[in-house]
Amino acid sequence: MSIVFDVLVFIAAFAGMEGVAYLTHKHVMHGSLWCLHESHHRPRTGLFEKNDLFAVIFSVPSILFIYAGVHYVPILLWVGLGMTAYGVAYFIFHDVIVHRRIRTRYKARSGYMKRIVRAHWIHHACRERDGAVSFGFLYAPPPEQLRATR
Repeated sequence: MSIVFDVLVFIAAFAGMEGVAYLTHKHVMHGSLWCLHESHHRPRTGLFEKNDLFAVIFSVPSILFIYAGVHYVPILLWVGLGMTAYGVAYFIFHDVIVHRRIRTRYKARSGYMKRIVRAHWIHHACRERDGAVSFGFLYAPPPEQLRATR
């Protein structure tokens, strides 16, 4: 395979993870695993919250893809790397920029960054399992289209 194809697979895996993240956030985190995610919709009482277990859970598939790509099917390496890159982007956006779990002087200035940060705060306006909006992380509709129902 060519490096161009490998990079396209990487980009597709990265982009596809936004859909996976949206569906997982909406139907699993705000569904059957609310017992873990609920901690993220409450004031944090320490350095970690139960919700942080999702980082461990979600890292397993990317590790397995990378392993399989190195040892068996080379293209899977690029799938795993795309998934991992999405995880890094998610961490920087969600934990560093939005929730300030690592201190930074960064301030959203671009229209895109302002929109996704605001959409995430609208998501947090609902502290319950049901009624939240905006489940994506790197894409969000304009905030005027989002209204939490609770």
